Amino acid sequence: MTGDGPVTLRAPAKLTWSLRVVGVRPDGYHLLDAEFVTLDLADDVVVTPGGTGITVDGPFAPGVPTDGSNLVARALALTGRAAAVHLVKRIPNGGGLGGGSADAAAVLRWAGVDDPARAVALGADVAFCVRGGRARVRGIGEVLDPLPPEARTVTLVVPPFGVSTPAVYRAWDDLGGPSADGGNDLESAAIAVEPRLAAWRDRIGEVAGVAPILAGSGSTWFVPGERDNALDTLRSEGAAVVVARTAH
Repeated sequence: MTGDGPVTLRAPAKLTWSLRVVGVRPDGYHLLDAEFVTLDLADDVVVTPGGTGITVDGPFAPGVPTDGSNLVARALALTGRAAAVHLVKRIPNGGGLGGGSADAAAVLRWAGVDDPARAVALGADVAFCVRGGRARVRGIGEVLDPLPPEARTVTLVVPPFGVSTPAVYRAWDDLGGPSADGGNDLESAAIAVEPRLAAWRDRIGEVAGVAPILAGSGSTWFVPGERDNALDTLRSEGAAVVVARTAH
């Protein structure tokens, strides 16, 4: 799917519906047993072959790197392609929704790379984002077992801060590898890294009337169903509130 002119690619977010950390490899990579689903919330990735540089705009552009640390730059290097890339960021940066991974996966697909074993070299989420849909995800992210699609609606609450995924996994190690009752083994580690998450969890639960689930390593919390009216008050407290649906 390459050519001479600009092409606009869709880069859908992924939602971690459940996550168990089941081990740690000798090289320090964590082994997962998780369920991921693709959402209809998506970035646009505009690729101009032969160009150079990364530019960013959109509601969640602040904080997105435009240098070689961006996964898009690493995806281009992996495929040996040269291109200028413009990102329209609608997926929160540092929100645990795989925004950077989704952008990199879009570039890999554009370059004709859909091998999870290659994609996972860029990050645990990238392999799933290349394939999308709904899957059981194991290993370090490269073992994908497709699951039947299910129509689901969720309301995402994105606090006004992000959380570093590597820091959360380090904290999980430091805490002795805790498990969780709520479906996400990283929750206590994420709160250790960013204590404000606990206050947001409690506030969302108070307003929504149901305990929220942490999306991946955070900072996004989600609740099942369309609850943006109930959660609208959180916008005035600095959060973004987004209703999203599974995409296939």
